[in-house]
Amino acid sequence: MRYLLVFLFISIVSLGQNKSILPQEVWVDSVYNQLSFEEKVGQLFMVAAYSNKDEAHHKAIEKLVAEYKIGGLIFFQGGPVRQAKLTNRYQAQSKVPLFIGIDAEWGLSMRLDSTYRYPWNMTLGAVQDLKLIEKTGNQMAKQSKRLGIHFNFAPVVDINTNPKNPIIGNRSFGETKENVTSRALALMKGLQDEGVFATAKHFPGHGDTSTDSHHTLPSVSFDKARLDDVELYPYKELIKNGLASVMVAHLNVPSIEPRENYPTSISYNVVTNILKNELQFQGLIFTDALNMKGASNFKKPGDIDLEAFLAGNDVLLFAENVPVAIQKFKEAAADGRVTEDRLAQSVKKILTYKYKANLNNYAPILLDNLYADLNTVDYEALNYQLYENAVTVIKNDTKSIPLAQLDKEKIAYVKLGNDSSEIFLDKLKSYANVTEITSKNLDSVLVELQDYSKVIIGYHKSDGAWRNHNLTFRELLWINQIAQQNDVILSFFTKPYSLLTIKNFESIETIIVGYQNNAISQSVVPQVIFGALGSKGKLPVSVEEHFKVNEGIETLAIQRLGFEVPENVGMNSAVLANIDAIAKDAIAKKMTPGMQIVVARKGKVVYQKSFGTHTYDNGALAVRNTDVYDIASLTKIIATLPNIMQEFDKGNLTLETKLKTMLPVFKGSNKQEATLLDMLTHQARFQPWIPFYKATLDSLNRPSANYYRTRPTVDFQIKVAEDLYLRSDYNDTLIKAIVTSELLPKKQYKYSDFPFIVFKEYLEKQNEKSLEVLAKNNFYAYLGANSITFNPLHHLDKSVVIPTEVDNYFRYQPVHGYVHDMAAAMQGGISGHAGLFSNALDIAKVMQMYLQKGSYGGKQFITPETLQKFNTCYFCKDGNRRGVGFDKPQLGSEGPTCGCVSLTSFGHTGFTGTMTWADPEQEIVYVFLSNRTYPDANAANRLSKENIRENIQKVIYEAIIQ
Repeated sequence: MRYLLVFLFISIVSLGQNKSILPQEVWVDSVYNQLSFEEKVGQLFMVAAYSNKDEAHHKAIEKLVAEYKIGGLIFFQGGPVRQAKLTNRYQAQSKVPLFIGIDAEWGLSMRLDSTYRYPWNMTLGAVQDLKLIEKTGNQMAKQSKRLGIHFNFAPVVDINTNPKNPIIGNRSFGETKENVTSRALALMKGLQDEGVFATAKHFPGHGDTSTDSHHTLPSVSFDKARLDDVELYPYKELIKNGLASVMVAHLNVPSIEPRENYPTSISYNVVTNILKNELQFQGLIFTDALNMKGASNFKKPGDIDLEAFLAGNDVLLFAENVPVAIQKFKEAAADGRVTEDRLAQSVKKILTYKYKANLNNYAPILLDNLYADLNTVDYEALNYQLYENAVTVIKNDTKSIPLAQLDKEKIAYVKLGNDSSEIFLDKLKSYANVTEITSKNLDSVLVELQDYSKVIIGYHKSDGAWRNHNLTFRELLWINQIAQQNDVILSFFTKPYSLLTIKNFESIETIIVGYQNNAISQSVVPQVIFGALGSKGKLPVSVEEHFKVNEGIETLAIQRLGFEVPENVGMNSAVLANIDAIAKDAIAKKMTPGMQIVVARKGKVVYQKSFGTHTYDNGALAVRNTDVYDIASLTKIIATLPNIMQEFDKGNLTLETKLKTMLPVFKGSNKQEATLLDMLTHQARFQPWIPFYKATLDSLNRPSANYYRTRPTVDFQIKVAEDLYLRSDYNDTLIKAIVTSELLPKKQYKYSDFPFIVFKEYLEKQNEKSLEVLAKNNFYAYLGANSITFNPLHHLDKSVVIPTEVDNYFRYQPVHGYVHDMAAAMQGGISGHAGLFSNALDIAKVMQMYLQKGSYGGKQFITPETLQKFNTCYFCKDGNRRGVGFDKPQLGSEGPTCGCVSLTSFGHTGFTGTMTWADPEQEIVYVFLSNRTYPDANAANRLSKENIRENIQKVIYEAIIQ
């Protein structure tokens, strides 16, 4: 091939002085004039090649390239690296650079493993933002170019007016010519703007057929007027906008080809009179694959190729016997049926497009980083956007979604279908307590569901473009019976045509179409159900008379945390991934057995991972995202402070409210004049803490019989650990110790647990409810933060609760499911300064509520004005960085953060190795949970000394795309 290219370069230079001759024309004419008749005919053939077949196949293709000078290859099944190597191998043998084509209607993964898959066209038909579809075309083209591909045989422009169409279906953008055309135009523009040729197919229209042209010759019975108005409409519009090529289908259309059962692909009237002359199409014309029974049943290999060429086609796709076909062309040339002019017309057109594809400057495919280049995170980011815009709510009679009042809901999930639903269920559970009903007996299921306010039914079928997604009789019965009894949210992860088997929708309150059953759709649909996203999609096809094309209910987003690809919120996935190494290094160096980390930006969780194990013991459980940690002092801002702010909003407190007013027990004490502001900014001169537990130990430093029992009695009700119960009246002793404790000598910042211990007393007396009940009823139940709890063993299985320490100084046992903090333990596990357990995601919900100025899930918990007052550093000038209850960034070189956060940011850290931080300016929430205190809470805090939490936070800020 290089000799031909050198000759052509010389030819172009020699003719360069003739300004009227374009380099393209020179190249085309020079190549054409060097080709023999057989080589010219060879340019017409695009042969099927596979990268998953054996060497015998590769050599057969190589022979066709080298000896018969074929013009191109259409690649089918295989892998990208194998295909790239074969492409380079075949191109090296070709006299004229080869065209490479592929069916990549939903991306290269339609044919190749290890490549990216975009949604089916039917799914894209629900998307209203056409710029996203154009961007899809851009990305598809970039991937194709990286793999040396020049033609993507897409878009499919068939208008799927027959729901029973066995071969088009999901491959169509929908049932109306307008919707199909607008989306096909967007995809075409995206492909061709990036230098890959688009191919509209299957001309003149395969959308209203009931058989598959791969196996037989389908019939289309419409008259010419109908074809002009509907089926040909997309072609007319795409041609006007620069369409590069068209693929002609194997169809029987009597209204435009009167010969009985004569395929359109070899019809002169269809290809030349209609496509070329009537529609004035001047681009390349491909046959559909000539091995398909719709064509091959009509004529033998060789004969069918010749007939297709005589009909007006330029490229003969999937020719089955090139040597025989070339011989047929020679015979036809000899008897005058194939003329030089007709041959030149197609071959020069082919060469022109090769020039446009830059094949005059052919370069081999670079193999380095090929897999990575074909699977960048940008493709995942766009895919999320496509599904977020596609998911369609078609019924919402009772305004069930978004589910807003989670405190009033009891939700069950029932799975139908035979494919995976794990991600869907996991995401549902990330928003609320959702119980999966697993019984296989309908009567048992109905009994179980009686107490549930909502039942989410997920219909999950294998995500294949041609798979049967119809509901079975059993599934229809289940849907009907459950919907008769319960308020149902029916979620379909299949094509809309699956709904056709349901004849009565009256008892079904809510229906969502997710279109496909994959990880992204299973993540997006729960976000729509719970209001992290609003639904935007519109049906691309009708469901009989029940739901018409273009229908779709737009539901509201109500400010709940969603889940997203980092790039979609302006962050870099590759940089965020550096968190992994820091986490793993900390665990390897035994700074902590394990950890959970959550990062959210702009209301979207972009990083949620767990590392390590519950303990260092052999066989210890791996940490899961749903496990709960003792969050220690994060309790202050997750339980106590939000309730204090609500009291502030009610007018029951001001920043100047004094402790003697809040709690009469402090009247006459040295603390009676302490203000709320001074206490919450840790400058009320309170002692940092008192080791209350020491006074309850005997001479051997063991729990004293004066204070403890191994079994509960009326007088010993406070459980501080397994088989260890403290005197029921001890809380009075603890509060009295705080009341009578000495003040520090001067008013300055000194961190103390005391304010939050006494605030618990205030809140409980003010509201006549425990802090546990207040926090749950006022916040967690609404937020869907169901893992946040005091005394987790009252609510959770012990296997999801991570141990905190092995206590060898007070309780003398592993502390597992009980709060580490001794004072909190002596208050029955419920205190204002410590006691909460949680997973990282639920902490993030509370912090996101703060970021959203007190609003979350459609409810205003705290006024923006109050949050602003509490997130203010009133004494920074005095060297006190604290906000009102919140910790704030350091004023100097050392402090709780990486030093890279904004001054408006806020959060807290905890003794057990926890941290949470929110930054209004960057809209970031960061949660870090660990049990660095295991097994020895008194060991050096290496997690803190080596700045693990801060270093992770630094990575988060480095990941922000500026």
